[in-house]
Amino acid sequence: MSLRNLPEAKTFQRPKNFQWDAPSDVLSSWAETPRAAEGTADNVISILDVIGEDWWTGGGFTAKRASAALRSIGERDVVVQVNSPGGDMFEGIAIYNLLRAHKGKVTVQVMGWAASAASIIAMAGDEIVMGLGSFMMVHNAWGMVVGNRHDLAEAAVLFEGFDSAIADIYEARTGSDRKAIVKLMDGETFMGASDTVANKFADRVDEGLKLDGSTQNRAEDDHIRAKRRVDAAMARDGMPRSERRKMFAEMKGGTQDAAPTTTRAAGEDIMLTKQLINLFKI
Repeated sequence: MSLRNLPEAKTFQRPKNFQWDAPSDVLSSWAETPRAAEGTADNVISILDVIGEDWWTGGGFTAKRASAALRSIGERDVVVQVNSPGGDMFEGIAIYNLLRAHKGKVTVQVMGWAASAASIIAMAGDEIVMGLGSFMMVHNAWGMVVGNRHDLAEAAVLFEGFDSAIADIYEARTGSDRKAIVKLMDGETFMGASDTVANKFADRVDEGLKLDGSTQNRAEDDHIRAKRRVDAAMARDGMPRSERRKMFAEMKGGTQDAAPTTTRAAGEDIMLTKQLINLFKI
């Protein structure tokens, strides 16, 4: 269990027709950051992607991945490096619970962004360290439910419960006044490294901690960043995640449920993403 004896977060049943998404403004900023290299030490867990499955890249960081990494590490201390725009709240809470139950010390290092669901995960740290130029962003539960008025009314009640559970996590870790935390969430608050510490969402700033930005495959890195920029541009224009997925799949000549393919020529795929970027530029 966490050295801080943090409470286990309440889990919820995922509402029917629920679609998660990362905040579009965060997604846009995060899309421009370098794809950092994953930590090489065998006790480091790197969360450098959206929370939940990412259909753009075939990646994403899930509770399943976190569980596998923690099993491999055993009861040793663990370092969790984070640069994520957030994503699936349900996955974020599940990952938080996995980390807070770990028997060794959990050190969370925010390398770039810890936004939305990623900020929930960060709260599992016995020590939370903000890197140079890093940000944390907190807000109310974010997602979309499709259905009739009864479905939407039920969803509103559920989302109120989600907000309360998220606030419970922040309150337990920061020790801050509940009303102050709710105000930060209502305001969709962006905090720089020093403000994050001042608001007790982190313990200290380490100016030597920053994104590496190195990659073994620069062409692959540019390709994935281009896809991220397309996703962010569409989200900024108000297109739901499900529609973005469908549109991109159709333009690639596949289906929205199809797995990412590597058979398409790299130049053709990059040209497609550049065309989409130009289409959605403001």
